[in-house]
Amino acid sequence: MIPLSHYLTLGAILFGLSIAGIFLNRKNIIIILMSIELMLLAVNMNFVAFSYYLGDTAGQVFVFFILTVAAAEAAIGLAILVVLFRNRGTINVADLDELQG
Repeated sequence: MIPLSHYLTLGAILFGLSIAGIFLNRKNIIIILMSIELMLLAVNMNFVAFSYYLGDTAGQVFVFFILTVAAAEAAIGLAILVVLFRNRGTINVADLDELQG
């Protein structure tokens, strides 16, 4: 049986990689969205690990809600990305600093 600390360590590593992905790459919106998704998956893994070791299914049920929100966030984020690319011709974050009314 794998101890809980291994799952928590892996979750912390994944969360740290996602934070690094957000801060090191501030130019590409797609990589920023993927880093946010990785962050949510790291948190979900910790919820499932705690749920299993505590013998409670509440954490696993909560993961389904987080996955639903993550799927909606990904769909809306990609839709906004397509509209930005059609209007501006780029998805570079540095070029998207102006608002148009």
